[in-house]
Amino acid sequence: MKTTLLLPLGLAIAAGLIAASPKKEMPPAGALEKIVESLPAKPYAKPKQKRKLLVFSKTAGFRHKSIATGKVALEEMGEKTGAFEAVISDDLANFEPDKIGRFDAILFLSTTQNVFKGAENEKALQESLMSFIRSGKGFIGIHAATDTFYNWPEYGEMINGYFDGHPWGAGTPVHIFVEPGKEEHPLAAMFEGEPLEFKEEIYQLKDPYDSSKVDMLLRLDREKSAEVKGIKRKDNDFGVAWARNWGEGRVFYCSLGHNHHIYWHPKVLRHYLAGIQWALGDYEVEVAK
Repeated sequence: MKTTLLLPLGLAIAAGLIAASPKKEMPPAGALEKIVESLPAKPYAKPKQKRKLLVFSKTAGFRHKSIATGKVALEEMGEKTGAFEAVISDDLANFEPDKIGRFDAILFLSTTQNVFKGAENEKALQESLMSFIRSGKGFIGIHAATDTFYNWPEYGEMINGYFDGHPWGAGTPVHIFVEPGKEEHPLAAMFEGEPLEFKEEIYQLKDPYDSSKVDMLLRLDREKSAEVKGIKRKDNDFGVAWARNWGEGRVFYCSLGHNHHIYWHPKVLRHYLAGIQWALGDYEVEVAK
């Protein structure tokens, strides 16, 4: 654990613990302590080698305040468990073909819209990222990663759908259950078959969303969640977390992460860690799709 954890949060920020954006994003007071207390003590699998995880949170649309909290949680997760080194950067140069290979996986933390827009080599960056994943590396999407790259169909196919509104807002009580038959799945076993019940923003997704094409792990139960308006889907198919293979690579997505408290929820943090380690290639889990 970093020595800065012994400092008050304000001093820890000044010491460089929290990678702030130009807007000086900060998690809420007390978040660091809650996160550290809630993180798992060890990884699910011993890393086969030193792992680097690029945590990318660039936005061209709405920017979530919880991004700052997510950065802290991911940095501390890697530090505490030894599972990976979190490289927190929105520098598009990291996606260039001669640089992207130094990472073992890339995590999109609530990115929004076309995050490569404005780059002279936008198309080349897209091709580089997709080649990276297909070649056997990992991709992790958290929350608004499905609100990203509407102009790039292959990205939508890879992540399995695009954001189509959030009928369940940030203050809405929701009931999320483990997909039947997946209670012992290594990426969902930490929930012990029990549902998650808290307030959180939950997405509905549009094409190319297809829950039959991924290994579904978590879903929202519409009937047991608060009654809301704005539901477009008629099939009650509201996937929350899943995993899939993409070429030789591994893709893990979880739509939880709008609210700050998600990043200090012990079971959600374990879920993130399991998915990240699987995407990195260290946690050997059989994924059905």
